[in-house]
Amino acid sequence: MNQHKKIRLALLCGGISSEREVSLSGAKGVIEALNKERYEVEVFDTATDLPRLVERANDLDAAFILLHGRFGEDGAVQGLLDLLGIPYQGSGVLGSALAMNKHYSKVMYRNAGIPTPDWLVYDGMDGLSVEDVQRRLGTPVMIKPANQGSSIGMGKVEDTSGLIPALEEAFKWDEQVVVERFIAGRELTAGVLGLKELTALPIVEIRPNPSYAFFDYEAKYRKGATQELCPAPVHEDIAHKAQELAVRAHRALGLRGYSRTDMILTEAGELFVLETNTIPGMTPTSLLPQAAQAMGISFSGLLDRLIEMALTVRRPR
Repeated sequence: MNQHKKIRLALLCGGISSEREVSLSGAKGVIEALNKERYEVEVFDTATDLPRLVERANDLDAAFILLHGRFGEDGAVQGLLDLLGIPYQGSGVLGSALAMNKHYSKVMYRNAGIPTPDWLVYDGMDGLSVEDVQRRLGTPVMIKPANQGSSIGMGKVEDTSGLIPALEEAFKWDEQVVVERFIAGRELTAGVLGLKELTALPIVEIRPNPSYAFFDYEAKYRKGATQELCPAPVHEDIAHKAQELAVRAHRALGLRGYSRTDMILTEAGELFVLETNTIPGMTPTSLLPQAAQAMGISFSGLLDRLIEMALTVRRPR
């Protein structure tokens, strides 16, 4: 695979999206967890270091992408790495782009028979009718920039009076916005690992503090704001169904290597898929590493698996 004793790994982090700080924080944990005897790690902040990455391409065995949001999770960096012939963990250009866009991912879910909340999509405020939203979706609704992660720009609207302000805020973050029927229930997330053979990880339940209207940016990253239970305290049948939906979502979007799918469990026991993350958080306490740990896979072992899959799938030119 490599004449050198160590795998020469480019760690791509930082970037220019609104999730830059989340990426940089995660990169520290990944560097600490990577086996120093196995990897020779070189860090590239894609906000400033892309020219150096291009220059160094022939000297690198693989890349580990730890970028969230636009220009990292949406297929842009994946396309550059494909051109440079550098293998990388996770999904390729098409799967990354589909999963990043909340509208098109929901189209793919529906086509695959995966339950997802009803939604409308808008490319601007022109022609947007509050009455039409109320008639077709009712209230409350969730307002989501189509191509943002970490709940950035999102809002929950309880009645039509709050719709226009929430949409205006969302359009500050993206040129396309999704309005989604709000489904009340417990938030679950399910990780998937593998290439042709997929393994569903134990389910995690996410319980934000009741003071949060939904699992927003602060609830995600403020210490102690959210309780995470793994394995989730749900009936075995529900856990299996959630795992099955995560695998189906992974396949419907054409993903590779790993993913994490978020869903809502209603009081009636119905599951609705919300979205799928192709580069989930990567600190030892992040959701997917927690689920892997519950299955007996350490954080460093999880990183090893992802890098091994990258080297299996793609060979440098």
